[in-house]
Amino acid sequence: MKNTIFYVLLAVVFFSCHSIKLKDHRFSKPVNTSDREIKIDKRTTFSIDGSTVLADNNFDGSRLNGFRKESNVFIATISPENEPINYSPYYSFRIWSTEPKSIQLKLEYTLARHRYYPKISQDGEHWEEISSEKITFVDDSTHVILDLDLTKNKLWVSAQEIHNSTDVKEWCSKIDKDARVRFSEIGKSKLDRPMWMLDLHNGEIKGKDIIVLMTRQHPPEVTGYLAFKSFVEELLADTHLSKSFLNKYRLLVFPLMNPDGVDLGHWRHNAGGIDLNRDWAYYNQPETKVVANKIVDIRNASKSEVILGLDFHSTWYDVYYTNDYKPKQIAGFKDFWIEGIQTQLKESAKEAAAQTGGPVSKGWFKRQFQAESITYEIGDETPRDFIATKGQISAREMMKLLVLRRGN
Repeated sequence: MKNTIFYVLLAVVFFSCHSIKLKDHRFSKPVNTSDREIKIDKRTTFSIDGSTVLADNNFDGSRLNGFRKESNVFIATISPENEPINYSPYYSFRIWSTEPKSIQLKLEYTLARHRYYPKISQDGEHWEEISSEKITFVDDSTHVILDLDLTKNKLWVSAQEIHNSTDVKEWCSKIDKDARVRFSEIGKSKLDRPMWMLDLHNGEIKGKDIIVLMTRQHPPEVTGYLAFKSFVEELLADTHLSKSFLNKYRLLVFPLMNPDGVDLGHWRHNAGGIDLNRDWAYYNQPETKVVANKIVDIRNASKSEVILGLDFHSTWYDVYYTNDYKPKQIAGFKDFWIEGIQTQLKESAKEAAAQTGGPVSKGWFKRQFQAESITYEIGDETPRDFIATKGQISAREMMKLLVLRRGN
């Protein structure tokens, strides 16, 4: 009887040591992530009396807050969902004319300066940058004027290519055909949109070290999402390296952290009016809460360790934001990984290592799991073919390093 009690107690102690709880974290630079009111961009078709020109925002991922004409210039008004906010003035709309017409269109921001170079499309799928000859910077580059040739066919004008929740789901469903992928809904956003996860592994999951990938905490950051897609697809390539890697590791992949913000065409925030990448301390927003709980629950259920978190974003240029500490599980990984990418690409993307004072995902992985964590940033206008190549090479370099790692 005593032996039985001893082994029961030993099992309880072992399990309790192995399991962890989702913790609140006190960061040195806290952020209030309680709900703030937002203004939802009303979906409508805009028309101007006496003009053949129309515009609309009747699609997910659009943003057009007003449309008017002054003298001979049409003006598209672009406003944020709320304030204060990061200056990432996102816009996306369609414009056309009932008869062929050449016009000047001004992008007028009610807050912030122009940031994203305009892209145009005839179908919302195939995009190109507008010719430099057809764009003029005005008001000390605060706004821009576009020269557009319109027909009755709708012309898409957008800050970045559109990858809304429908597009993301289609991509997830496509790669879900791979036997090593499990695609599932794990919860709901503020406005009841689905939160998705891709679970990548091969064979037994118990005890496999876990790597987490996430993207689109900030809606306009499409270039980070493009790198993320290329990265994930390379993990599933039909190669010996990929097969060896997925035999050894498990990846939890979150392809759309902010579905409401993406579909509503937000500059930065979710439907709660909050920057989700400042909500990794107390999880006040449903999106961060769902994902954080899921990662911890899976880690505990499989008796595994989370060793690495990669969060894909966009900014003005390519950069790796890293932590200034050495994780015990994969010490040295960061330096070898970035060096390997730079060697393969012959690039010199910056690394910015700093203490994590604010409640961002990079700091959360460090505090919650003592894991390595990197914010992987791609420039707003980085060439798309280079982004795809960089995503592939980044994935390969990660797999090479971790397949060779001793242990699990």
